[in-house]
Amino acid sequence: MLDGVTLDQLRTFIAAAEEGSFSAAGRKLRRAQSVVSQTLANLEAQLGVSLFERSGRYPRLTEEGESLLRDARAVADQMDGFKARARSMREGLEPELSVAMDVMYPMSAITHAVGRCRELFPNTPLRLYVEALGGVVQPVLDGSCRIGVIGSLPTVPDELAAEHLMHVPFATVAAPQHPLARSRQALSKAQLSKQVQLVLTDRTALSAGRSFGVVSPLTWRLADLGAKHEFLRAGFGWGHMPLHMVQADLDKSVLVEIRTQANATTRAGLEMQAVYRKDAPPGPVGRAFIEALKP
Repeated sequence: MLDGVTLDQLRTFIAAAEEGSFSAAGRKLRRAQSVVSQTLANLEAQLGVSLFERSGRYPRLTEEGESLLRDARAVADQMDGFKARARSMREGLEPELSVAMDVMYPMSAITHAVGRCRELFPNTPLRLYVEALGGVVQPVLDGSCRIGVIGSLPTVPDELAAEHLMHVPFATVAAPQHPLARSRQALSKAQLSKQVQLVLTDRTALSAGRSFGVVSPLTWRLADLGAKHEFLRAGFGWGHMPLHMVQADLDKSVLVEIRTQANATTRAGLEMQAVYRKDAPPGPVGRAFIEALKP
């Protein structure tokens, strides 16, 4: 009986679990509720396991169902990847290289990767966006970009696969005239919270309700990293910046690095990742771009 389990049954199981009801799963799959119910009943009979508890208003996953859901998702993801890779082989080279880059990624590494792809695929056009936080992920989710390179949004949506690229170190900085720059001791969170913190904000809703690295209740939120950099240099507040972007300022004492209790022993940073839809992995051009981004 187990050999008769189909991918369609697993996708129906996943939809019912994610949507919370058989009727909602039916709407997602464009099937009648009765078809969904019968498909799941057949699956349970084949497995010999109850996947849902049906005594309440809405079906609830059983303990066995919770465990098997992880496996079902893995099987579905593997099949999506298999079909996507086959489709890429059939289609050949991508018509263009479309990438959304995190503004935190070193530009020298980006230009190196673009140059490498230009050498290998001189006739493939490039479409490159430089964004932050959810602005990098959203174009990949909606399909307008094939690849995203993220770091400032640490959570990867379930629809995307991710590959580690590099660690980007950060520095906490302020202008020399800023009150925090005068301290020679590691600053506490209480001391930092009394001064305006300059924060990069998201233009999308993907990070709504979440704050990354925000300490002070006194914040100025900027949607542009270049503006944040200039505001720091002007002494309007303190903030975290990629080290490669402020190293020249630190060398010239245009900015000074602030020692905090959080970074007294280790420097903070971001883990940068290449992401793409599981059902649309990169083709030869995108794969070459990702490999060229790695140190």
